[in-house]
Amino acid sequence: MTNTTTTATEPHAGERGREVPLPPGKPPGKPRKRGFIWFFFLVIVVGVTAYAVWRASQPGLIPQNNQGKGGFGKGGGRGGFGGGPLPVVVAKARSGPVPIYLDGLGNVTAFYTVTVKSRVDGQLMKFNVQEGDLVKEGQVVAEIDPRPYEVMLAQAEGTLAHDSALLENAKVDLARYGPLVQQQAIPTQQLDTQKALVAQYEGNIMQDKANINNAKLQLIYAKITAPITGTVGLRLTDPGNIVHASDATGIIVITQLQPISVLFTIPEDNLPEVTKKLRAGAHLPVDAYNRDNSKKIASGTLVTLDNQIDSTTGTSKLKAIFDNKEFELFPQQFVNIRLLVDTLQNQILVPTVAIQTGQQGTFVYVIDENQTAHLRPVDVLTSDQAGADIKSGLKIGEDVAVDGADRLEDGSRVRVRQAGEVEREAAADAAALANRGKGKGKNGGGQFKRQPGGSNRPDGKGAPQQ
Repeated sequence: MTNTTTTATEPHAGERGREVPLPPGKPPGKPRKRGFIWFFFLVIVVGVTAYAVWRASQPGLIPQNNQGKGGFGKGGGRGGFGGGPLPVVVAKARSGPVPIYLDGLGNVTAFYTVTVKSRVDGQLMKFNVQEGDLVKEGQVVAEIDPRPYEVMLAQAEGTLAHDSALLENAKVDLARYGPLVQQQAIPTQQLDTQKALVAQYEGNIMQDKANINNAKLQLIYAKITAPITGTVGLRLTDPGNIVHASDATGIIVITQLQPISVLFTIPEDNLPEVTKKLRAGAHLPVDAYNRDNSKKIASGTLVTLDNQIDSTTGTSKLKAIFDNKEFELFPQQFVNIRLLVDTLQNQILVPTVAIQTGQQGTFVYVIDENQTAHLRPVDVLTSDQAGADIKSGLKIGEDVAVDGADRLEDGSRVRVRQAGEVEREAAADAAALANRGKGKGKNGGGQFKRQPGGSNRPDGKGAPQQ
């Protein structure tokens, strides 16, 4: 058995390349060198971490370019800005009218809905209108076969002619019997019988005329007319079918869309103020909005309310009328309703975004002449997208923070900026980047940064920092 001796080459001065034998079964020295490298790397990481923690704990060492990115500073409040004032947008509390609205869910219904039926029996010959057409009251929409009723009219007229001849003959005999009775040539009973016969024929004539009028009326009913002005729906039967006056389905449905009505509900607690307005003769405006309240569809007027409250929901049903000139509303459409009940005058108004809510309740940040923010509790009467109505806690003309208020605290120093200033700065940065890209090929480019105060100079020198 042959023993193998492991050798390693170590670069010694003057002996480079010399092979030095190693003891049998002992590993090379490379793992010991790798462990030393890992130990040295760990020492570096620990040192860098300790330096970062120490630097973060020194307020005076915070870089200027980190201003406005958090931390507590001198008079900065939350967000700190490294001791500088916080930029905010302000708005003045103003005086103005505040409309009081009641919101409800509404369902559009046709002002009139008529199921058109035939008033006579017969074969449906044709429709004179198309589905979806707008028809006028009295317009012929369909026709029933008129020939049976034309025959009935001819028979009634023939019977009238026959009975008219009999009446004339009876009247002649009656005129002849009068003198004969005076001469006692015929008995008086015969004269009385002739008088009764004349009266009988006169009754037949009246009946014949009524039959003629009935036949003419059937001919009129054979042409089916629109009872109202409205829009024709899908037809319920087709030409060629036999229709009857007793049919329950009818042939078409006409709905009146101009004007159109909307039924909506409001809570029973708001009913007294609405009832008071209606009894005083006020015409309360009503606006209809789409499903997500993003668009106003039409405007109308409240006309009446139901005579009882729905006990299951605690709401009352009201009815509003809309002109619907452009056919914005359609039957069975779901809409959101806003009913204007009253308008309060000379109210204190601020933008809705200025209203904050916290443990103190509802409050705003008032900016004084010294550019200092003060937390001011307020009582909000109403609030919507147009603005908030302040009942108490604020005066007309005071400045309130509307943008940047989420970083403020009571006593925070602020810098009032104009609306759109951030967007303009972003546009300036974009333009500067574009110019740098154009000039990079000429002078090798150059780095620059925005300094607090709005400077865009490539050398980084800007306005004095606050």
